[in-house]
Amino acid sequence: MSRCLVTGGAGAIGSNLTAALIARGDSVTILDDLSSGHRSLVPVGARLVVGSVTDDASLEDAFVEKPERVFHLAALFANQNSVEHPDRDLNVNGLGVVKVLEHARRAAVTKVLYTSSSCVYGNKAVMRETDIDFKPDTPYAITKLLGEQYCRFWSDFHKLDTVMVRLFNTYGPGEHPGRYRNVIPNFMKLAMGGEPLPITGSGEETRDFNFVSDTVAGLVLAMDGATTPADVFNLASGRETTIKALAEAINEISGNRAGLTFQPRRGWDHVLTRRGETSKAERQLGYRPAVSLWEGLARTHAWLESVGASA
Repeated sequence: MSRCLVTGGAGAIGSNLTAALIARGDSVTILDDLSSGHRSLVPVGARLVVGSVTDDASLEDAFVEKPERVFHLAALFANQNSVEHPDRDLNVNGLGVVKVLEHARRAAVTKVLYTSSSCVYGNKAVMRETDIDFKPDTPYAITKLLGEQYCRFWSDFHKLDTVMVRLFNTYGPGEHPGRYRNVIPNFMKLAMGGEPLPITGSGEETRDFNFVSDTVAGLVLAMDGATTPADVFNLASGRETTIKALAEAINEISGNRAGLTFQPRRGWDHVLTRRGETSKAERQLGYRPAVSLWEGLARTHAWLESVGASA
């Protein structure tokens, strides 16, 4: 059994991760300011500290149980939010990472896992961990790459063991619809309400959608694995899906006959294709994404119905 700290643990990924850790016997403390997380998602058995990763007093409270492992998921999410609030994005995704790493160093934490993003790659057909020509095109993408650089420094200079994972469009139960949330819960809410799904762009843009249980499995494997300090892994499905095909599948699952509408692409969105290359994670971690997009969408729809998300 390990003592774990999960920052951002009251969100969709963090709550599913916490549940998985508790199920295998780990003790878990969650640090979350509940700005986008929800108390209702905190699994039974987890200790919740309501506070920010930018606040030392909150971090001291979170570290009082002397965690051996830290999963750093907390972030200001995501691109649109960062474009509208770049100062807040830098504070949470920059200073917050520094503070978590420094508290982890002082507490002699065994390993820190940092969740980065596929956004750091910019617009590339295939995204591999060996890429060094990054083209981050939003403040969120810039600060997620900045967080990676901080992890490398703390590993190189302070000898703190870190591992970084670049997440690709994780979706699933636990994520509520909202202004700055992902396309899937927002499309689901509209479809469940009988409204047309608005596509920004041509609809031929692709993304790599990864179900939350597959992402969580990858996080655990990266933390448990014998990784080298500051190593980085993609956690993705390895499959491209057009936004038009995604919207049509959601309409079919929801029984929505309102169809689609098309709007101009958002000014900051230059990524036309996104697919994660997962061979490194498969080879070194034993990572194997298992949930198909259709199954994942059906499970997400069932969860959103259970919480009344269409209201």
